[in-house]
Amino acid sequence: MGDARIIQIELDEATILWRNADIEQERRIAIFDLIEENTFKPLRAWEAGHQGPYRLRLSVADGRLALEVADAEGQQLESLILALGRFRRPIRDYFAICDSYYQAIRKATAAEIETIDMARRGVHNEAAELLLERLDGKIETDFATARRLFTLICVLHIRG
Repeated sequence: MGDARIIQIELDEATILWRNADIEQERRIAIFDLIEENTFKPLRAWEAGHQGPYRLRLSVADGRLALEVADAEGQQLESLILALGRFRRPIRDYFAICDSYYQAIRKATAAEIETIDMARRGVHNEAAELLLERLDGKIETDFATARRLFTLICVLHIRG
Protein backbone atom coordinates (compact mmCIF):
# COMPACT_ATOMS: atom_id res chain seq x y z
CA MET A 1 0.00 0.00 0.00
CA GLY A 2 1.75 3.17 -1.18
CA ASP A 3 1.28 6.88 -0.81
CA ALA A 4 1.61 8.22 -4.37
CA ARG A 5 1.73 11.94 -3.67
CA ILE A 6 4.06 14.90 -3.29
CA ILE A 7 4.56 16.16 0.27
CA GLN A 8 7.08 18.88 -0.53
CA ILE A 9 7.93 20.80 -3.68
CA GLU A 10 10.89 23.07 -4.22
CA LEU A 11 11.71 25.33 -7.14
CA ASP A 12 15.34 26.00 -8.00
CA GLU A 13 15.64 29.59 -6.79
CA ALA A 14 18.64 30.21 -9.07
CA THR A 15 16.40 29.50 -12.07
CA ILE A 16 13.81 32.15 -11.12
CA LEU A 17 15.28 35.39 -12.44
CA TRP A 18 12.40 37.79 -11.93
CA ARG A 19 9.30 38.04 -9.80
CA ASN A 20 6.41 40.33 -9.07
CA ALA A 21 3.52 40.16 -6.63
CA ASP A 22 1.18 38.47 -9.13
CA ILE A 23 3.73 35.77 -9.98
CA GLU A 24 4.54 35.16 -6.32
CA GLN A 25 0.83 34.73 -5.60
CA GLU A 26 0.47 32.22 -8.48
CA ARG A 27 3.49 30.29 -7.18
CA ARG A 28 2.22 30.20 -3.60
CA ILE A 29 -1.26 29.08 -4.64
CA ALA A 30 0.08 26.40 -7.00
CA ILE A 31 2.39 24.97 -4.33
CA PHE A 32 -0.27 25.10 -1.61
CA ASP A 33 -2.90 23.45 -3.83
CA LEU A 34 -0.43 20.87 -5.07
CA ILE A 35 0.60 19.81 -1.57
CA GLU A 36 -3.02 19.72 -0.40
CA GLU A 37 -4.17 17.40 -3.18
CA ASN A 38 -2.10 15.62 -5.80
CA THR A 39 -1.41 12.31 -7.42
CA PHE A 40 2.24 11.62 -8.20
CA LYS A 41 3.68 8.19 -8.87
CA PRO A 42 7.19 8.06 -10.36
CA LEU A 43 7.11 4.63 -11.95
CA ARG A 44 10.80 3.62 -11.65
CA ALA A 45 10.95 4.57 -7.97
CA TRP A 46 7.57 2.93 -7.31
CA GLU A 47 8.63 -0.33 -8.96
CA ALA A 48 11.89 -0.26 -7.00
CA GLY A 49 9.86 -0.27 -3.78
CA HIS A 50 9.83 3.46 -2.99
CA GLN A 51 6.09 3.93 -2.84
CA GLY A 52 5.82 7.46 -1.53
CA PRO A 53 5.28 10.01 -0.37
CA TYR A 54 7.76 12.09 -2.39
CA ARG A 55 9.65 15.35 -2.38
CA LEU A 56 9.99 17.04 -5.76
CA ARG A 57 12.49 19.66 -6.91
CA LEU A 58 12.00 21.44 -10.24
CA SER A 59 14.70 23.28 -12.16
CA VAL A 60 15.38 24.36 -15.72
CA ALA A 61 18.76 24.31 -17.44
CA ASP A 62 19.74 24.30 -21.09
CA GLY A 63 16.14 24.13 -22.26
CA ARG A 64 15.35 21.09 -20.15
CA LEU A 65 13.15 20.59 -17.13
CA ALA A 66 14.65 18.52 -14.35
CA LEU A 67 12.30 16.77 -11.95
CA GLU A 68 14.32 15.44 -9.04
CA VAL A 69 12.34 12.94 -6.99
CA ALA A 70 13.31 12.09 -3.43
CA ASP A 71 11.68 10.05 -0.70
CA ALA A 72 10.08 11.59 2.39
CA GLU A 73 13.46 11.74 4.15
CA GLY A 74 15.11 13.53 1.21
CA GLN A 75 17.04 10.60 -0.27
CA GLN A 76 17.32 11.07 -4.05
CA LEU A 77 15.37 8.37 -5.90
CA GLU A 78 15.48 9.48 -9.52
CA SER A 79 15.82 12.41 -11.87
CA LEU A 80 13.68 12.88 -14.91
CA ILE A 81 14.78 15.28 -17.64
CA LEU A 82 12.24 16.59 -20.14
CA ALA A 83 13.05 18.68 -23.20
CA LEU A 84 10.99 21.83 -23.07
CA GLY A 85 10.84 22.62 -26.79
CA ARG A 86 7.20 21.58 -27.09
CA PHE A 87 6.34 23.78 -24.10
CA ARG A 88 7.78 27.01 -25.52
CA ARG A 89 4.58 28.11 -27.23
CA PRO A 90 2.21 27.16 -24.36
CA ILE A 91 4.49 28.98 -21.91
CA ARG A 92 4.66 32.07 -24.13
CA ASP A 93 0.87 31.98 -24.67
CA TYR A 94 0.26 31.52 -20.95
CA PHE A 95 2.47 34.51 -20.08
CA ALA A 96 0.70 36.69 -22.66
CA ILE A 97 -2.77 35.76 -21.45
CA CYS A 98 -1.76 36.17 -17.79
CA ASP A 99 -0.43 39.66 -18.52
CA SER A 100 -3.77 40.51 -20.13
CA TYR A 101 -5.62 39.01 -17.17
CA TYR A 102 -3.61 40.95 -14.56
CA GLN A 103 -4.17 44.19 -16.47
CA ALA A 104 -7.87 43.41 -16.91
CA ILE A 105 -8.54 42.77 -13.23
CA ARG A 106 -7.32 46.30 -12.52
CA LYS A 107 -9.50 48.13 -15.04
CA ALA A 108 -11.76 45.91 -17.19
CA THR A 109 -15.40 44.96 -16.84
CA ALA A 110 -16.44 41.69 -15.23
CA ALA A 111 -17.40 40.28 -18.64
CA GLU A 112 -13.99 41.15 -20.12
CA ILE A 113 -12.20 39.59 -17.17
CA GLU A 114 -14.28 36.44 -17.49
CA THR A 115 -13.48 36.14 -21.22
CA ILE A 116 -9.75 36.50 -20.60
CA ASP A 117 -9.91 34.06 -17.70
CA MET A 118 -11.63 31.47 -19.89
CA ALA A 119 -8.85 31.85 -22.48
CA ARG A 120 -6.24 31.57 -19.73
CA ARG A 121 -7.82 28.34 -18.44
CA GLY A 122 -7.92 26.97 -21.98
CA VAL A 123 -4.20 27.56 -22.53
CA HIS A 124 -3.46 26.13 -19.08
CA ASN A 125 -5.55 23.01 -19.76
CA GLU A 126 -3.86 22.37 -23.11
CA ALA A 127 -0.44 22.69 -21.49
CA ALA A 128 -1.47 20.29 -18.70
CA GLU A 129 -2.53 17.74 -21.34
CA LEU A 130 0.85 18.14 -23.04
CA LEU A 131 2.62 17.62 -19.71
CA LEU A 132 0.58 14.47 -19.05
CA GLU A 133 1.60 13.21 -22.48
CA ARG A 134 5.30 13.95 -21.80
CA LEU A 135 5.15 12.20 -18.41
CA ASP A 136 3.37 9.12 -19.79
CA GLY A 137 5.29 5.97 -18.89
CA LYS A 138 7.48 7.87 -16.44
CA ILE A 139 5.20 9.45 -13.85
CA GLU A 140 1.53 8.76 -13.27
CA THR A 141 -0.35 11.85 -12.25
CA ASP A 142 -3.76 13.42 -12.62
CA PHE A 143 -4.93 16.44 -14.60
CA ALA A 144 -5.15 18.80 -11.60
CA THR A 145 -1.59 17.95 -10.56
CA ALA A 146 -0.35 18.47 -14.12
CA ARG A 147 -2.04 21.90 -14.23
CA ARG A 148 -0.32 22.99 -11.03
CA LEU A 149 3.03 21.61 -12.19
CA PHE A 150 2.67 23.58 -15.44
CA THR A 151 2.13 26.76 -13.39
CA LEU A 152 5.39 26.08 -11.56
CA ILE A 153 7.20 25.33 -14.81
CA CYS A 154 6.06 28.75 -16.03
CA VAL A 155 7.39 30.40 -12.87
CA LEU A 156 10.79 28.89 -13.68
CA HIS A 157 10.71 30.56 -17.12
CA ILE A 158 9.98 34.11 -16.08
CA ARG A 159 12.41 36.68 -17.39
CA GLY A 160 12.33 40.30 -16.36
